[in-house]
Amino acid sequence: MRLVEGAARVDDLDAFLADLTAVGAETGCTVQAFDARYVVDREHLARALDLADRAIERGENVARDRGVEVMLYAAGRRQIDRALTMGVREDGGPVVVLVAADSAAGGAGDDGSGGSGEDDGRDGGREDADPSEREAEAAERVADLLEPAETLGEYDEALVRDYFDVSETELTATAGTLADVVHERVALLDVRK
Repeated sequence: MRLVEGAARVDDLDAFLADLTAVGAETGCTVQAFDARYVVDREHLARALDLADRAIERGENVARDRGVEVMLYAAGRRQIDRALTMGVREDGGPVVVLVAADSAAGGAGDDGSGGSGEDDGRDGGREDADPSEREAEAAERVADLLEPAETLGEYDEALVRDYFDVSETELTATAGTLADVVHERVALLDVRK
């Protein structure tokens, strides 16, 4: 998995998401963009990817698109419309884009979400290419769509607390940080299914 950080200038959200989907389809990677204000750290998205892949392997996925399934786990909820709040905003802003080579569990596809994960055979003939090479190519192409900026770890604490419903009482009672609570929300999604 690679994460591409940057600032998105989005004049046409559908066109931006279509560009991301095309990169994924042409490289055989899942490419899913997140509003960086909601992403607490790298582990947040790495854990979401691992759990989404496990759900797909077990046939327990909610979304047919791997990128959307990752977003569901990152959001800690099963409602796609609520999870999409973590996606890129209409006006752009700080983003973190997850790039992960597709495996037998994934594939490259498009359901209009800006993710690319359903296997429809559109992998640009790259199925034999090394996964790390495909990820590198996809990450480079995604970076070309963004203005360079460090966004990972620059989350909006109030926004994250509200989105993940983390009260002051819960945060005070927790031995860890807000990031730890978010990681727990991601991990507990399987329990709440």
